[in-house]
Amino acid sequence: MLETGEGLAETDILRVLQAPDDQIPALLDLAHQVRMQWCGPEVEVEGIVSVKTGGCPEDCHFCSQSGLFPSPVRAAWLDIPGLVDAAVQTAATGATEFCIVAAVRGPDEKLMTQMREAVAAIREAVDINVAASLGILTREQVEDLKAMGIHRYNHNLETARSHFPKVVTTHTWDERWDTLQMIAESGLEVCCGGIVGMGESLEQRAEFAAQLAELGPYEVPLNFFNPRPGTPFGDLPVMATREALRTIAAFRLALPRTILRYAGGRELTLGDPGTRDGLLGGINAVIVGNYLTTLGRTADSDLDMLSELNMPIKALSDSL
Repeated sequence: MLETGEGLAETDILRVLQAPDDQIPALLDLAHQVRMQWCGPEVEVEGIVSVKTGGCPEDCHFCSQSGLFPSPVRAAWLDIPGLVDAAVQTAATGATEFCIVAAVRGPDEKLMTQMREAVAAIREAVDINVAASLGILTREQVEDLKAMGIHRYNHNLETARSHFPKVVTTHTWDERWDTLQMIAESGLEVCCGGIVGMGESLEQRAEFAAQLAELGPYEVPLNFFNPRPGTPFGDLPVMATREALRTIAAFRLALPRTILRYAGGRELTLGDPGTRDGLLGGINAVIVGNYLTTLGRTADSDLDMLSELNMPIKALSDSL
């Protein structure tokens, strides 16, 4: 892999996920070597903000933003000045990416209009890349987002195709896959990952990593399941730290050339020591600050950690 940059096949991904605890340091060391060989030492930093929170019509069993569950998140919209302010604050942390997220099945014309105005206002106010995550798209919406200046689109597959029907019933894995194919065909960067620890088997986790490798996204956000009260998955256990570290190594070895981003749940699953181990075990990007419905570490804490590990932050000019 160090010589060719070709990722592991599904059977070997599974072997990594099944490796005994005493092999974890060696796996993380190999994953770090692969990351350095094919991605380099830089870490990409991103902030995210929700333009539309809660009230989603879908039934993703892990998500407190669904309007179908008695979870505490209620529908709210963020106005354009609020989005611009969030983008400015994100850029001030040193982040090179700002992602606008909406809890919807897919965008309607009202949301697309707000996106056009918001992206224009952000680009006028601050020098930062703008990404979006607005759910399932039509081809026309893909082209519209590209025209307004969105350079990367996030749409997570969430989990393996075989496990997806146990996680979501109001739309299909294939609908997500089709949107991702349109994004790739348009020339926009594809950001696609998911959540590990939602009751999937190790075989299904290996299947998921292999399916991501087949898709070939520019970036994979790796979330660790964080149970949300009032959701169908609210009582599922949190993944053990050692299992999470094996998963990081497995995903890096499945995706040698991909940006592998720390996303939600790392604070609960890994804590500070485990987070450091992951950064030295294949992770090369982080979301700083809070997530959509859960609290994260402060941006300063993450930036200090990167500095202590001598990991340079990717400059904006290098990502354009």
